Amino acid sequence: MRKKIAIIDDDKKIRDLIKQYLNDQGFECFAGEQGKDLDQIIQKKDIDLIVLDLMLPNESGLDICKRVRVNKVNIPIIMLTAKGDEVDRIIGLEMGADDYLPKPFNPRELLARINSIFRRHEMETNENLINRSASIIKFDDFEFNSQERTLKKGQQSIDLTSGEFSLLKVFIENANQPLSRDQIMQLAKGKELDVFDRSIDVQISRIRKLIEANPNKPKYLKTKWGYGYVFEMTPQS
Repeated sequence: MRKKIAIIDDDKKIRDLIKQYLNDQGFECFAGEQGKDLDQIIQKKDIDLIVLDLMLPNESGLDICKRVRVNKVNIPIIMLTAKGDEVDRIIGLEMGADDYLPKPFNPRELLARINSIFRRHEMETNENLINRSASIIKFDDFEFNSQERTLKKGQQSIDLTSGEFSLLKVFIENANQPLSRDQIMQLAKGKELDVFDRSIDVQISRIRKLIEANPNKPKYLKTKWGYGYVFEMTPQS
């Protein structure tokens, strides 16, 4: 089955270009120019990924992203941003976007980002099927299920974006082992670290807010100064 992608951009020329290119690459695309169009697409179609422009009329891409996540829609989101808007890109990641692409961009780069997200999901699914017995990891009051892609604290479910899930999975599978930012990027996203890419740090900050009693003094996800991060935990049987 062809993957379904929603494209939301108020620039018709860019919107049509992306749609045509991705259609030619074997995807099934649905396009709109504002937030209400995305709502209708999600309601009618089983969307696998959203390409969302930051600057939109009536409701910004940041607000749409936040609203989608608040409504517990965990479809991967790639945010399109103006080149140089680093603050907005960081906010977008904090709102729950999985990746971002600065404008102007080559459609082939967008395709590479999309394929990277889908490839990561496929690898995670295959790993879960092969390793069902090890799919549940418990530490303190938390239960991480890599097969069902869930995190719980007690009986309460904690919502994770696909990017946060991938990152947390890397840390849990490499518990108590210091990881450099380059290693984390390779394991979580399958690509080399861009010196200006702060997505790892932003998502680590989000994970800390979800699992740490005091994110400023983390118990689990600690910074290794001058190197990277380490996830300290004692797995329970």
